[in-house]
Amino acid sequence: LRGDLEMQVPFPFSLLCLQVIKCKAAVMWEANKPFSIEEVEVAPPKAHEVRIKVVATGICRSDDHVITGGLVMPFPIILGHEAAGIVESVGQGVTSIKPGDKVIPLFVPQCGECSSCLSTKGNLCSKNDIGSGAGLMPDGTTRFTCKGKAIHHFIGTSTFTEYTVVHESAVAKIDSAAPLEKVCLIGCGFSTGYGAAVQTAKVEPGSTCAIFGLGGVGLSVVMGCKAAGAARIIAIDINSDKFAKARELGATDCVNPKDFKKPIHEVLIEMTGCGVDYSFEVIGRTETMAAALACCQYNYGVSVIVGVPPATQKITFDPMLLFTGRTWKGSVFGGWKSKDSVPKLVADYMKKKFVLDPLITHTLPFTKINEGFDLLRTGK
Repeated sequence: LRGDLEMQVPFPFSLLCLQVIKCKAAVMWEANKPFSIEEVEVAPPKAHEVRIKVVATGICRSDDHVITGGLVMPFPIILGHEAAGIVESVGQGVTSIKPGDKVIPLFVPQCGECSSCLSTKGNLCSKNDIGSGAGLMPDGTTRFTCKGKAIHHFIGTSTFTEYTVVHESAVAKIDSAAPLEKVCLIGCGFSTGYGAAVQTAKVEPGSTCAIFGLGGVGLSVVMGCKAAGAARIIAIDINSDKFAKARELGATDCVNPKDFKKPIHEVLIEMTGCGVDYSFEVIGRTETMAAALACCQYNYGVSVIVGVPPATQKITFDPMLLFTGRTWKGSVFGGWKSKDSVPKLVADYMKKKFVLDPLITHTLPFTKINEGFDLLRTGK
């Protein structure tokens, strides 16, 4: 029916039925409080916007950083940024996506026009809302209302809701056969970690790598280092329960800093002789960022910051660490240009070039989102 109508009218069928949707969402009214499952109103998409039915969403430490104040965002807010869903409707001018398409929202958009999008060296589109934290759509307004109050968006995605609205530059169409409950991880965790290794650091065959933090992103770094041909992959975490999965995904050594009296960077230098070729900080703590830099080979080691840095905290380090030749880099969304790369990563998953199942520890109904965050905070 939709196809027949599209043949008869000069505008997309979805424009005929755009109206407010009432649905459930996990609203965060204020910091350090549980999520509240509320009925929210989701406005129709405006020009160049897309409304998505969220089918599956992952829980990420970056969401928790907002709750605890480590990442400053305005309240009330609908968090969530790692998801997959189905397009419900599109606004005027949207041509690349149509209702019924399977998609992944992109917390790093790709406008295709700014300096980062046009450069082969960068991927952090200037239209992102990570740095400013405005919590609004590009036109400065919100599409969410609850109890008569405007609710903020989170980094252009807001996936802890049954329906969300994103800008056309912040959504990627994917393979219609892709299992959404798996490939939602390509919306953040997997892509961020895997890309940090293969895209940002460009890990080389035969190299030695150290990964600080073995959550979903850290484990994805392990997979990226293995895929790149690293000979030695040292996984570091204060929770030894995570070591079995790290080894399953490619770690050759597992180290718990609590087992040593000396600083962890000294332990790693002793283990490797002269430090690692590549290190990755995948926690978001300034102490481990400094340790990850210090454990690199003094002249050509590369250290990549992957974890979101805590707000207001500064880092102090000996500049000699960089003077001798080390490289310190940051990586957002694994360095991938989002709209171009996400469909390709989904295609690679469908071709079994990498696995996602080991990254999924629990599957919960949406209404148990607070239990999910408890599992995150307890390292489970």
